[in-house]
Amino acid sequence: MKTPKKPGAAGARAGGPSGRGSRGLTVRVKTAKQRTPSSTRWLERQLNDPYVAEAKRLGYRSRAAFKLVQLDDKLGLLRRGMRVVDLGCAPGGWVQVALERVGPQGKVVGIDYLGMDPVPGATILELDFLDPTAPDRLKAALAGPADLVLSDMAAPTVGHPATDHLRIMALAETAADFALDVLVPGGAFVAKLFQGGAEKDLLDILKRNFAKVRHVKPAASRQDSSEVYVVATEFKGREPGG
Repeated sequence: MKTPKKPGAAGARAGGPSGRGSRGLTVRVKTAKQRTPSSTRWLERQLNDPYVAEAKRLGYRSRAAFKLVQLDDKLGLLRRGMRVVDLGCAPGGWVQVALERVGPQGKVVGIDYLGMDPVPGATILELDFLDPTAPDRLKAALAGPADLVLSDMAAPTVGHPATDHLRIMALAETAADFALDVLVPGGAFVAKLFQGGAEKDLLDILKRNFAKVRHVKPAASRQDSSEVYVVATEFKGREPGG
């Protein structure tokens, strides 16, 4: 596997952890007085996750950056000079990857209601994507149509699996509706889903408006997660009623 270049280098390709510095040792974390067992398990998983270590080494803001890297390496979503929208962009890992790959001639606009440090070269809106003003503000920041709309958004969970699934599907459908408004013909849309049986309406919309629709689970997605990405490519133009 090729060692990824440092973030910010034009055209960097980083498929995942290089393994350098790893000796295959498992870090065990003791439960502290003020730490719950679930927090201990989370910390232990983070400490033993090679993507977390590699993200830190390369300067990516989150391990999630490798999900976009792997999606792009597999499907060729990002190209020089593209206009890209990143919905739910905090803490900025996907923005970093997109900037590397579209280059200085491209444009990356992100939005998230969570505050985050600026990413040099990108336009970041600190705003809830569900705010009624968000679509128009994103379009103004883009100053033209988009080539790619990315959505790594996830609704806050309430602990009820069926409800949580419906909430993330509603987010994905709203993201898709925005994508249909701003994409150029031939453009693409990527959204995070959690498998749960309520995807049919979204998939029907995408299949009417894109030539290709597929599900992809990047290697960087945790294997015990039901997370999967729907990738719609070759936008045909919005169909009536689409």
